[in-house]
Amino acid sequence: MEYLIGDVAKKMDINPSAIRFYDKKGLLPFVKRDEAGRRKFEQQDMNFLEVIDCLKKSGVPVKDIAHFVRLCMEGDNTLQERYDYLDNEEKDLEQKIADMNDKLAFLRFKKWYYKTSVEAGTERIHFVPGQNLVAPDTKDKYQAELKKVDDVHDLIDFNL
Repeated sequence: MEYLIGDVAKKMDINPSAIRFYDKKGLLPFVKRDEAGRRKFEQQDMNFLEVIDCLKKSGVPVKDIAHFVRLCMEGDNTLQERYDYLDNEEKDLEQKIADMNDKLAFLRFKKWYYKTSVEAGTERIHFVPGQNLVAPDTKDKYQAELKKVDDVHDLIDFNL
């Protein structure tokens, strides 16, 4: 079965312009064209597109994706190299996720800080007495409160 770009876009929930971009950047050397020049995708092309889209959404530069696609096109003699490449990308993505989780945790701490300040009508509840300086144990207080709830949103969101 063959698919046109619109079919592929719908099937994979990818914008057709993204698929055209991938093609312009040389990421789709496997895609055939009909006599009118329209891209004709086959079922096996979906796997390539899924890999390309995953790597792109993971922040992998297009030139690196193109290199990976070239390796795939070379066949079995590049299996180990492709595995190693994906292994490295996995490690990079895990690090990005860890970094983002750290940022998310800090954002949630700040939400708690401001929520409790709003509820108290002043930010001073978090200050060292007599100073305009946040008390050093403020994060520890948040962490202690966090341990008491099953869902962080119960702690940081206002009940509407």
